[in-house]
Amino acid sequence: MNKFPPGWDETRVKQAIEHYDSLDEDGWVGEYEAALDRKGETLISVPTELVPAVHELIRRHEGTPARTT
Repeated sequence: MNKFPPGWDETRVKQAIEHYDSLDEDGWVGEYEAALDRKGETLISVPTELVPAVHELIRRHEGTPARTT
């Protein structure tokens, strides 16, 4: 059984995949620049081995149940 974050379902995931798969270099730059402008969020570089721990902290902050894969 697949579990999705609140508000997400298989259709929304497929739409997101299609969106990002369709981006060219300019589209990716636009996505990045839009992310820089988001209020209340910060982009940082994280060592790859710490990504799971960062995801867990975000999950706890949002009060989202852990996902099982």
